[in-house]
Amino acid sequence: MKLYYTPGACSLASHIILREAGLPYTLERVDLATKKTETGQDYLKINGRGAVPAIEIEPGVVITQNPAILQYIGDHSSVEAFHPPYGSLERARLQEALGFCGDLHSAIGGLFDPTLEGAAREKVLAAVKRRLGQFEAMFPDTGDYWLAAGFTQADAYAGVILSWTGPLKIDLGPYRKASALLARVMARPTAVVARKEEGLS
Repeated sequence: MKLYYTPGACSLASHIILREAGLPYTLERVDLATKKTETGQDYLKINGRGAVPAIEIEPGVVITQNPAILQYIGDHSSVEAFHPPYGSLERARLQEALGFCGDLHSAIGGLFDPTLEGAAREKVLAAVKRRLGQFEAMFPDTGDYWLAAGFTQADAYAGVILSWTGPLKIDLGPYRKASALLARVMARPTAVVARKEEGLS
């Protein structure tokens, strides 16, 4: 598999899960400003939306959208928690958690808009706080990870999104569970290696 990524973007979640799954992969960096890959390809011909991640599973066959990619990787891994049985409550819970990660992603990601200021910024910040509050309510009171099965794709995705709070100067102090998950995910050996491969540490 070839993962198209941008350092520190949400594609880092797919990168971490590829390492957790122990699947062979290659990486190709994408410049989101120019929509060019590091080998000079027009990224819009790979993913017409121009966003990362995208994963090429065989020549010319590409999957986009993090939840789809994360589940695809999980279904081809030997990690039981990554591929709950089809039709099971456990699989629905994983999809539910990934769906909420998309909500959290949209809220926090909105703060990357350089033109955002004044009342518009306050509105986005209010949405971020609302989503963080919902995360605290959804996350279990006991256990290290979101779902009973242990570490899953949802933890990786949430952890990457929460890692943006530092650069964006969002105080996670009031959000104990979010802060703990962020630290726990980024301390995993696979996350440490993935970050190094992306030049982040």
